[in-house]
Amino acid sequence: MFGRYRCEPIIICRQVLRSISQNARDYRRKTVLYYSTGLGIFMLGLGYAGVPLYRIYCAKSGRGSNTGGARVSASDFIALMKPVRERRVTVEFSADTYSHMAWNFKPSQKQLTIVPGETALAFYTAKNPTSKPIIGIATYTVLPIEAAKYFNKIQCFCFEEQRLNPGEEVDLPVFFFLDPAFDDDPHLMRTNRITLHYTFFEAKKEKMLVPGISKPILEDVA
Repeated sequence: MFGRYRCEPIIICRQVLRSISQNARDYRRKTVLYYSTGLGIFMLGLGYAGVPLYRIYCAKSGRGSNTGGARVSASDFIALMKPVRERRVTVEFSADTYSHMAWNFKPSQKQLTIVPGETALAFYTAKNPTSKPIIGIATYTVLPIEAAKYFNKIQCFCFEEQRLNPGEEVDLPVFFFLDPAFDDDPHLMRTNRITLHYTFFEAKKEKMLVPGISKPILEDVA
């Protein structure tokens, strides 16, 4: 009898420890699930918020899609550039559409070979195959990320509303150059390929007024 009563506290302690351990595992699983769900929602919201946030940044900093981020005028900068003939870089073009965007969107060429310090012209093709007009707006990515700061767009269609009527097809130009300083960056010594990727979003009917921008970011679809 005495031995049995002495063992009971040990058994109870073990049961309590097992219960605590199980509760801790359940808490960790729930925490991971909450963080994963929250991250997914955050990334989805970031895709929609990226355009107006970029426009605010451009308005405040003087940078924009037509100047490639340079405060000096593009024509002045280009006139002073010296092409690096011995360095050849292949620019690959890719495209996609986001979520419910119904356009057909693709690059008109797969790639171009350029040299730093020399301008180049590429095209993308967009078509609205639906029976209603659609307004789209595009964002872009340059990879590798280290090369993005040297990739300058003189003229492009990114971050600007593009309206296509039913069945309409257009060619969208990208006039760009690679800064000669690209050749001096030690982190890019072995880089001979750059990817320019565009994603088209459908502009919603709601008008979005952004501080610092006088006109709505997204226009009504008539």
